[in-house]
Amino acid sequence: MIKHEQQSSDLIQHGIRNNQVQFSLHLIQVFLVGLTIGMTRVVIPGLAETEFGLSAQSFFLLTSFVIVFGMVKAIMNLLAGKLSDSYGRKSILVSGWLIALPIPFILLYAPSWNWIILATVFLGLNQGLCWSMALNSKLDLAKSTQKGLVNGLNEFAGYAAVGIAGLVTAYFVTWFGSRIGLFYFSLTVISLGLILSKFTIIETAPWAKLHHHEAVKNKPKDQQSNETKTLAQLFKLGSLESRPLIALNQAGLVEKFTDAIVWIFLPVYFISQGLKLVEAGAIIAIYGIVWGGSQLITGPLSDKIGRKGLIVWGMWFCGLGVLSIPLSNGVTLWSLETAFIGIGMAMVYPNLGAAVGDFAPAQYQASLIGVYRFWRDSGYAFGALVMGLMAQWSQNLLMPFWFVASAMLISGLWVQIWLPKEVK
Repeated sequence: MIKHEQQSSDLIQHGIRNNQVQFSLHLIQVFLVGLTIGMTRVVIPGLAETEFGLSAQSFFLLTSFVIVFGMVKAIMNLLAGKLSDSYGRKSILVSGWLIALPIPFILLYAPSWNWIILATVFLGLNQGLCWSMALNSKLDLAKSTQKGLVNGLNEFAGYAAVGIAGLVTAYFVTWFGSRIGLFYFSLTVISLGLILSKFTIIETAPWAKLHHHEAVKNKPKDQQSNETKTLAQLFKLGSLESRPLIALNQAGLVEKFTDAIVWIFLPVYFISQGLKLVEAGAIIAIYGIVWGGSQLITGPLSDKIGRKGLIVWGMWFCGLGVLSIPLSNGVTLWSLETAFIGIGMAMVYPNLGAAVGDFAPAQYQASLIGVYRFWRDSGYAFGALVMGLMAQWSQNLLMPFWFVASAMLISGLWVQIWLPKEVK
């Protein structure tokens, strides 16, 4: 059971301004989570052959660490909402950082690629628990009308950090060597996340409870119910029964194909075109930073104009951007294209999660967002698996680009057809 920290009822008020200190601390948490995943974005794929013994054409093995990461994170996303309802947001957040502590030491001493896969198991557990809790806690603190803004700020903090970490760790590896550079960076970030989560974060479950009471109070009496749905029932609702949630969940799954190709294949592709690791890192950092920064606009914008158009056009922008990379050449064009993909992701990413919140009953919001995040992050596993098999079969890097572009365009069309226009 949750052991809530004592909160006076008159102090529990919703709104970002009313809770700005805790809200800011949770933004720092998701920034640190973004740094933790970002350190793997450029360095590990770029050094897979020279440092970890993968041959140049072992495309399927290259994708294996992202497949494992996606599977683990997806499962933890599904469970995180229910776990936090039972044990509290803060305890799950602290647990996520504790689980991440072995990662720096595995990266330092890993004798083979299998150990890198083991590190990504811990990384997936950390991401699924800590990112979920940082987001859910901010949704607890904010007003129900601020979901787009919350998601925009959350994803800005997380994915700006992903982009920054990719570039910074490329420099760390250049200065200290791959093992020591990754060790210093990861140990610093994970230790800081653990210390701050333990000593600065308070439990936000009382704010979530107030959201539920307000939602019930505002419902007509004939629609009020004390029925409690199980996680299995909520999973069925989000995956098979609700057309809007199905459309949003499939879009979440497919948009991760874009992030997976950036994570796995862009470093390898750019290096194969003659770029240095730091140059590849700089181009990929543009993607993450533009994605993160643009969400400060696209998240709040969806609260005003609705989410559907931003989601659909964002999916299509991503597909066209991915398609353009192998059709062009040169640092300038690739930089512009990764920025364009980042804009597309900014239109999609915060607004898919916010739209799920629009359709989720208040008492099930954390769990249904967990179902969405399960399907979304399973996209890493599905996407990496298909791209790895395609690249291994064809022995070139081009087929994954065609696959991701096509999937993004089709998925955007699905959202256009199935999602109601009145999503706001």
